[in-house]
Amino acid sequence: MAVATPPYASDALAEGTVDAVVIGGGAAGLNGALILARSRRSVVVIDSGSPRNAPAEAVHGLLALDGTPPSEILRRGREQVRQYGGRVVHGEVVSAESAAPSVDGDLRFTVTLADGRHITARRILIATGLTDVLPQVPGLAEHWGHSVVHCPYCHGWEVRDEPIGILATGPASINHAYLFRQLTEDLTYFTHGTDLDEDSRARFSARGIRVIDTPVTAVVDDEDGALAGVRLADDQVVARRVVAVAAPMQARTQGLEGLGLPVQDLPKGRGFASGTAGATEVPGVWVAGNVTDLVAQVGASAAAGALAGADINSTLATADTDAALHAIAEASPEAATR
Repeated sequence: MAVATPPYASDALAEGTVDAVVIGGGAAGLNGALILARSRRSVVVIDSGSPRNAPAEAVHGLLALDGTPPSEILRRGREQVRQYGGRVVHGEVVSAESAAPSVDGDLRFTVTLADGRHITARRILIATGLTDVLPQVPGLAEHWGHSVVHCPYCHGWEVRDEPIGILATGPASINHAYLFRQLTEDLTYFTHGTDLDEDSRARFSARGIRVIDTPVTAVVDDEDGALAGVRLADDQVVARRVVAVAAPMQARTQGLEGLGLPVQDLPKGRGFASGTAGATEVPGVWVAGNVTDLVAQVGASAAAGALAGADINSTLATADTDAALHAIAEASPEAATR
């Protein structure tokens, strides 16, 4: 379920060619932009304003910032990028593709927004994040990020000792159950049509994890609208205060098809393939954060953005030197050969 960040003032889209366009205004994108801006690169962040963690009340497990609302971390990030001359533009990218190179052979890309505006960049960093694909159970999405959770490290402490239900989506849910068992003694595993082998059932029994094979048909709320349990296909209601779902994750790739980036199937979903520092097989394009590392938390995503930003700056420094040599050669062919 998409949730937008609070409104904020958008910078004007830069004219001419910029050193880098960052597509995605979350932790990875903003930290990449911060590194580039501090390196005196012209950088523009395109932010659609719908980060994955927007429904959450706070970010957890992030040293020195544990408990900080996601919107506040992003607000500070935008402010810091702008402090060094970077721009943050609210907009949705509908296409990104290679353009004709510069006269000295340097790469160029064109990024087009939904309102028709476009910008030309020498390099692109993609940090669009991912989407959690929730099971189609009525009432589940409405509690996403609060009483319906996915990560024991992001939300586990806050739901400790509560009656928790694991709504299985596949094999990954088995380990999910062990992690949440660390947080509560009242854990029920709803197989929901997935296979659960006898060995896992025995291990669950040893840990006091109840298994229910009857499919779940809906999430039930109490009179105040809080999650109260799940309804089964036989109409029985199993009281639960929290439901944990290891939802498959899909990288946000819309509008980026023109770049021809390779994707890969991972144990927990699908994302862009990447190499060292987020470099892709497509020259001039990097990826960082959840769009390539599906399980990265905020800190890891920010670190990946920083590494990608530094690598982009390094390639730009080499390209700048190549351009300087090209200019000398054009002005004086004899001088270039000395």
